[in-house]
Amino acid sequence: MDKQHTAACRNDRHYFPVTFLLAALVGTLAWAAQALAAAPPASFADLSAKLSPTVVNIYTTQTIKANRLPHGFPFGDSQQLPEQFRRFFGLPDTPDNNGSSPHPREMKRTSLGSGVIISKDGYIVTNNHVVDDADEIKVKLTNFEEYDAKLIGRDPKTDLALIKINPKNSLPVAEFGDSDALRVGDWVVAIGNPFGLEQTVTAGIVSAKGRSIGSTPYENFIQTDASINPGNSGGPLFDMNGKMVGINTAIYSRSGGNIGIGFAIPVNMAKNIIGQLKEHGKVVRGWLGVMIQQVTPELAKQFNLDRPIGALVGEVSPDSPAKQAGLEQGDVIVAYQGREITQMSMLPALVAQTPVGSKVEVVVVRQGKKKKLTVTIAKLKEDLVAGSNAGSVVGHELGLSVQPLTPELAKSLGLDETSGVIVSDVDPDSPAADAGLRRGDLILEINRQPITKPDDYQAAMTKLRKGDDVLLWIKRDDHKRFVVVAGR
Repeated sequence: MDKQHTAACRNDRHYFPVTFLLAALVGTLAWAAQALAAAPPASFADLSAKLSPTVVNIYTTQTIKANRLPHGFPFGDSQQLPEQFRRFFGLPDTPDNNGSSPHPREMKRTSLGSGVIISKDGYIVTNNHVVDDADEIKVKLTNFEEYDAKLIGRDPKTDLALIKINPKNSLPVAEFGDSDALRVGDWVVAIGNPFGLEQTVTAGIVSAKGRSIGSTPYENFIQTDASINPGNSGGPLFDMNGKMVGINTAIYSRSGGNIGIGFAIPVNMAKNIIGQLKEHGKVVRGWLGVMIQQVTPELAKQFNLDRPIGALVGEVSPDSPAKQAGLEQGDVIVAYQGREITQMSMLPALVAQTPVGSKVEVVVVRQGKKKKLTVTIAKLKEDLVAGSNAGSVVGHELGLSVQPLTPELAKSLGLDETSGVIVSDVDPDSPAADAGLRRGDLILEINRQPITKPDDYQAAMTKLRKGDDVLLWIKRDDHKRFVVVAGR
């Protein structure tokens, strides 16, 4: 071995321990930084003090007509009570032969919720279900000032609403964050009005993203274990930088209380909705024109996918953007506008947010091979109309959702009819549920007017006003019947 080589070996032996120690130190420091980032902060007090003034309490009042006793009345069917007992319990008069009380009693129903201030001049975001059908909306600030609020617009499909107050002074404002940048495991803070307990602060982590729970057509929820309870609805979800990343909207619970599974609307979705509500009082959405379903492991195998991913196209609507772009039944949409579709629920939300007229690249898997298509997004015809102010009601919500009666759907339900609309969902706390309507009911007439398609349904709804009773003619199983849905 020559002297030069020997010197090099000695240098290697001399510097190896130092190099190793430096590498170990760097690795230790990186691990320590990650551990500190993952550890809970010593206190949320600074964040709470900064953010709480941007959160408001919302109180709404709704007038309803009471024809029956509340559920669970201890003395049986209120319709069978003698008049003297009915008057003692403050009930309406005995119903007539048509099942309606000649003098129904008006009652006030109040509800509580939360909201977040997004502008210094008094624009506030909350949930649609907090202010839906409210006769009065009142807002209470952290400084105890109270204001009457005006409903600017609402969007039942995402459960968002925008209200406005006229404050005496400039208001503190919540700053929008980036919900797409959230990671599962990130810390988040919720502030709201659970059970009427004002300015409650809770903390937790992002448990999951892209959740769908079947409550709205456009779902891409952030799931969190931060305590969210009734009354938190409409309140903000903040990240650790104090940026708003979500609007709390729902919980999963068997008892009605928090069990560590709450859901928030991503703020990146809410931004577009809020902007449209502020400018137009309603929301215009993009339309692709496909019926889709979740890709299960079994379907993934059948459609030559290496994993369950994307949205499986079960039907392409005639004369739709999808049809014109060449999408086919059996295609699996795996990317939209450069974004991977990891699960079906992502696609409707992304399409809805796409400006009408935009050209979008869609990647599909067809017979095991990827194919790129360009789709020009059209305008979705909404079957629900956004409200414009708290003093009037545009349309008439029965608490149900409907969908067209397609030949495939008619066959699956065993129906011979070729017209009408199918009840796809019923809100359990709604006039439709009280009247006994169910998923799968076929609506043939509304107030003796034929209903052949969703446009007819929407036209009939827009003719109604708050408090109107609605006469439906429906088909269930093999029988047709009339159903009266009491107005609220």
